[in-house]
Formats: sequence, structure tokens, C-alpha cells
Amino acid sequence: QLVESGGGLVQAGGSLRLSCAASGRTFITYGMGWFRQAPGKGRDVVAAISWSGGSTYYTDSVKGRFTISRDNAKNTVYLQMNSLKLEDTAVYYCAADQGYGSLIRGKSDYWGQGTKVTVSS
Repeated sequence: QLVESGGGLVQAGGSLRLSCAASGRTFITYGMGWFRQAPGKGRDVVAAISWSGGSTYYTDSVKGRFTISRDNAKNTVYLQMNSLKLEDTAVYYCAADQGYGSLIRGKSDYWGQGTKVTVSS
């Protein structure tokens, strides 16, 4: 089970930190990622991190603003979001897959329930 937290309402230019805690099983050997779904749009990958943390991926629109990290001792993955823009408004989902590459291609074995991020002007 993946449980996200940290979403909320923030002004443009502000920051939020999302957390995803895994329970019921260990995801230490899994790639982890964050996806988002804006109103009326599909679910797209935002960032992904390999099981060791040695490899990371970011979609172009968040490069330089978002940082994905993980703490395997806590079975938790984070998404630090800075310089938030209106277009970052979406429901953010935590994801886990045995293949880091699969996450980058938009596939995941496990999903969280989502946490809503709203960026206001």
C-alpha cells in the first residue's frame, strides 16, 4: 500500500513537499515515481527514481523545480516541488514498479490513492 501526503493549496511560486509512505510490503528494490493527473487530462509521469536512488528522471516541465528522493530505511519517497506554477495543479499519485524504466514509460504495478495539489495565482 502506498499512502501520499503533503498536498494542499499553495500560491504560485511557493513550495510543497509530497511524501509517499509504503506499508504492507517493502519497496526497497522497486523503482518509485510520482505521476499527476490534471482535470480533464490523462495521468502522466512527473518524476521517477531507481531503487538505489542512483538514477532519476523528470519530465521536461518540472526539471530544475522538482526533486524526487527516497529513504529506503523509512520505505518512503518524496517529491520536493519548488517554484510552483498554475499548471502544476493536479492530483499527484505515488507509484511503484519493479522496473524503473517502466515508470518512465508510464506503467506502474502499484498506485497510491492520490493527493491534490492546487496552485493559485
